[in-house]
Amino acid sequence: MSKKDFYEILGISKGATAEEIKKAYRKKAIEFHPDKNPGNPTAEENFKLAAEAYEVLSDPNKKAKYDQYGHQAFDGAGGFGGGHGHMNMDDIFSQFGDIFGSAFGGGFGGNSGGQRRVKGSNLRIKVKLTLEEIANGVEKKVKVKRKIQAPGVRYKTCSTCNGQGQVLRVTNTILGRMQSATTCNVCGGSGQTIDSKPNNADAYGMILEDETVSIKIPAGVVDGMQLKVSSKGNDAPGNGIPGDLIVAIEEQEHEFLKREGENLHYDLYISFAEAVLGVSKDIDAINGKVRIKLEEGIQSGKILRLKGKGIPSLNSYGNGDLLVHVNVWTPKSLSKEQRQFFEKSLTDDNFIPHPEKSDKSFFEKVKDMFS
Repeated sequence: MSKKDFYEILGISKGATAEEIKKAYRKKAIEFHPDKNPGNPTAEENFKLAAEAYEVLSDPNKKAKYDQYGHQAFDGAGGFGGGHGHMNMDDIFSQFGDIFGSAFGGGFGGNSGGQRRVKGSNLRIKVKLTLEEIANGVEKKVKVKRKIQAPGVRYKTCSTCNGQGQVLRVTNTILGRMQSATTCNVCGGSGQTIDSKPNNADAYGMILEDETVSIKIPAGVVDGMQLKVSSKGNDAPGNGIPGDLIVAIEEQEHEFLKREGENLHYDLYISFAEAVLGVSKDIDAINGKVRIKLEEGIQSGKILRLKGKGIPSLNSYGNGDLLVHVNVWTPKSLSKEQRQFFEKSLTDDNFIPHPEKSDKSFFEKVKDMFS
């Protein structure tokens, strides 16, 4: 089933400003908030959809990727972009609570006892992909070193903030007494502190552990694109939410093929004799060799387009093309007999260039290539 458009979910246009996006999300989230719709699964689902849409559209980088590639930019690797299928209510309350202020009884919570859930730090890695892996999609298994809660660690309610994760501060100003909430500097906002921990754990009760993470990478990704694997970053202390694993795509250069968006380019060199007589050649396409036939008298610079032999679209709109650039190789040295032959051809009318209107110029070929 296709996913609903994020702009449609929030009821805004693509040209909406950051402030309009925030207002639209706040309106939808208040409308579908669980406190106003107890026991209503449809309202809860709409609430999660609005949170997912806001998470993407409020981030300029994510928004740009979504505008260009749609849901495919985030839907690989088991929840790229924070798909709502991987978000629970605590995730949403933790990430977006600051938008609502006191709209629901002074705290946009949902956690028992009013405790906040802090999120662990993200981890970042690079994954190198061959052009073949990009064309076909691939599942990569990578080993990451992430912080997890040490076995046997115990936490207790922070006595400074009483488990709220925030402390209220009152300051006197010329306008009167002003009250503000700041993150608790003792527990870091988690509402919990260490009660006891094993000797090998750090001050937050964490240890480093190697974990093999499986990453499903969809076909058609581009160099520099970042994918997200939810909850595979560092753990957070206490009842916190794990961070995410950010995967940066690095495309490796191919020996023969050059990528340009979804199209591929291949330089084919043929001899003068092959150009004159015509020849069949095997081309190194992305998924094996393809045989093409060159007609007699083919000209250097001709571009042959092999439909659908390029890179798949990330949005599943089909494949790009393979553009074969024909280059006639000119020998750099000749034997005596070969030189005599070509010297005679200098005055032979059949060897004198007679371009026809159908023979496109270089600039016309470039224009066709990008059309």
